[in-house]
Amino acid sequence: MDLKRIEKFISKRKVSFICSVDSEHYPCVKAMLKPRKRNGIREFYFSTNTSSMRVGQYLKNPNASVYFYRKGLFRYTGVMLKGRMEVLTDQKTKDMIWQKSDTVFYKKGVADPDYCVLKFTAAEGRYYCDLKTDSFKL
Repeated sequence: MDLKRIEKFISKRKVSFICSVDSEHYPCVKAMLKPRKRNGIREFYFSTNTSSMRVGQYLKNPNASVYFYRKGLFRYTGVMLKGRMEVLTDQKTKDMIWQKSDTVFYKKGVADPDYCVLKFTAAEGRYYCDLKTDSFKL
């Protein structure tokens, strides 16, 4: 599996989907903007509200997945990554991905207690393109 090809594919996506597990063990999917920061295809950083349902789910069960896709006219491509999601509230991490426009959502700025960072660390994945699926480990 060409991991550089997957990395290039992910870097062009504007939307991602994150998945958590609820207290009844059902998967819960949420559309998100692309990750704020990324280290290859292993680490991804997203911003979200500390008070969100998703944060509560990740604190109870860090198992997670992230999905990226592209639907073309004749071709559908997708990458699913499985791993663990951490909820980070330390100021250094919050500062790292903060954007000036975030004040629309977090009125108290980067120190807003309702602003936190989700850090996803992938362990394995699946790549789909042209009716073919490949699994890979990271």
